[in-house]
Parts: sequence; structure tokens; C-alpha cells
Amino acid sequence: MRLTPLDLRRLDAFRRNRRGVWSLWIFLAVFGLSLCAELVANDRPILVSYDGVLYAPVIRDYPEITFGGDFKTYADYRDPYILGKIAEHGWAVWPLIRFDYRAINYDSARPHPAPPTAVNPLGTDDQGRDVLARLIYGLRLSIAFGLALTLVSTVVGVAAGAVQGYFGGRIDLLFQRFLEIWGGLPELLILIIIASIIKPGFWSLLLVLVLFSWTNLVGVVRAEFLRARNFDYVRAARTLGMSDGRIMVRHVLPNAMVATLTFMPFILSSSIVSLTALDFLGLGLPPGSASLGDLLRQGKDNLQAPWLGLTGFVVVAGLLSLLIFVGEAVRDAFDPRKTT
Repeated sequence: MRLTPLDLRRLDAFRRNRRGVWSLWIFLAVFGLSLCAELVANDRPILVSYDGVLYAPVIRDYPEITFGGDFKTYADYRDPYILGKIAEHGWAVWPLIRFDYRAINYDSARPHPAPPTAVNPLGTDDQGRDVLARLIYGLRLSIAFGLALTLVSTVVGVAAGAVQGYFGGRIDLLFQRFLEIWGGLPELLILIIIASIIKPGFWSLLLVLVLFSWTNLVGVVRAEFLRARNFDYVRAARTLGMSDGRIMVRHVLPNAMVATLTFMPFILSSSIVSLTALDFLGLGLPPGSASLGDLLRQGKDNLQAPWLGLTGFVVVAGLLSLLIFVGEAVRDAFDPRKTT
């Protein structure tokens, strides 16, 4: 796709915002690291060579007898006997952190939650799980959930605002009354009711939160379509027989996307906060899931272990700050006063 001169000016304006550019790169680096969580934090080796044969335990399970054990059950790579067999007949490449988000450190010399050590750089939680490993996996889950929620709610909100603003009249009036009623529903109470009926999970939470988050962009998109539907080029396209759907998509939607793109980083940060808050209240993901809200809740429940609360606070505050800085840079890039 070829960039127009206006697009180039907007891109240049974004690049001039050094804070926003650095925040974007740091956010992408953190997200990229979390996507490779299994290769960074895992209680299984990445690669094992045994009697000249290569195995990838991080990808698939192998029975214990594969590495000289006595049973056909899956190998426990933290078992000293299995580790000794592997060292005797080959070698193993381990991740930087030898714990995943579920692995418990049974060899800790301190009661759990244990303070930071060389083995557990950010300590352990009250169940003996490595905090750094759970943090990496939790970042992946939170960012992926936020991106999915932002994408789905943006698509639904833009479509609803486009229909409402383009056609106006009775459709606009009915939509406005519906939004007033829908916005008055108690979201937290509905989430509590749903959590008591079904087991919360990634997709069920995503569906419930989409029901309440799609309204964020309706007003902005509606205003843009109301403004543009009577422009001369829209009237000319309608006179030439172009369908309403084609006019909306090809001629009016690009203008509305300017405001949409400006709001998206802020919507993403709000989506991450929503999941974190639900997990903190115990209404989010199933128990044992790696999440930022669970880390914050553990910090609240274990005030004698300040590293839990401080780690959760610093990570959540830092992640949201990065998204806010990116959002400010995008907003400035689309500001006509700074791209002329």
C-alpha cells in the first residue's frame, strides 16, 4: 500500500515524539518476550541429546523410559535421577528460568512466599511458584486478551456507530435510547452472576467484556458519519448509484478511522485493566492461571512479602504508562495542527 503525503507527515510526527517511539519499542519487546515464554521460563529443557538422538521436551512429552527411567509415565525433568541419566548419556539446553507458571520450587530453604534469590529472582508466591515466570506468562495472557478485546470491540463499535450516523433519523434515535439503557446496566453485578453460573475462562470473559466495551467508539464514529454523510462527494456517489454500504466503507469510514486509531491505545490499556481488576477480585480467569491481577491479589493477601505487591504494581503501572505514551504519540500524529 502506497503512503500518501498526509500519511508520511503523520508518520514523521509520530517519530518526532521520542517518548512515544521508545514506549512502542519497549512494549513490542516485552510482548515479543512474553510470546516466547516457553523458551524463557520452563521446567522442561528446550533440547535434550540422549544417546545421540535429539529430543524437544518443550514441544512434546516423552515417557521416562526414553531417558533411562523405569516407568512409561511422562518424564519429570526436575528429578535428580532423570537429570543424572541425561548428563551421563548426553546433554540438555535449559531455559534461562527453570520454572513455568505452574512449577513449584520444592527446594526452597525459606517458607513460601520466599524472598528473591538467585534461583527465583523475584521470589516465590504463597504456593511456591516462581514470580518471574508467572509474570512473563501473565504478561502474554493480559496483552493477548487486551488486543483481542480491543479488536473485537472496535469492529463492533465502528460498525454500530457507522450505521447509526450514516442513516440517522429513526435508526439513530432508537440506537441512542438503546445505548442509554445498555450503559446503565451494572457490569460488575452481571459478571458476578455469570461467574456463578459458568466457569470463567479466556473466551467467556472476552465475550462478556465485549458486550460492555463496544460502546466506547460508537459516539466518535457516529459523529464522524453524521458530519460526512451530507458532504458533496458522498451525495455525488449516491447520485451515481453507488450502494450505501460501499459509500460507507470506501468514502466515509477512512475519515472515521482517524479518531478510531487515536483511541485504540487507550482502549487497549483499559482492556488490560479490566482483566487485571477481575482477576484481582477473583472473578476472572480460573484459579492457577498466570495473570497480573492474581499477582496483585497475592500481594494484598501477603503483606509480609512486599516483593509480590511491588512487582505487580511496577509491572502494571509500567505497562499502562507505555500504552498511554504510545496513545499520546498517535494522537499528536493525527493532530492536523502538528502535521501541516
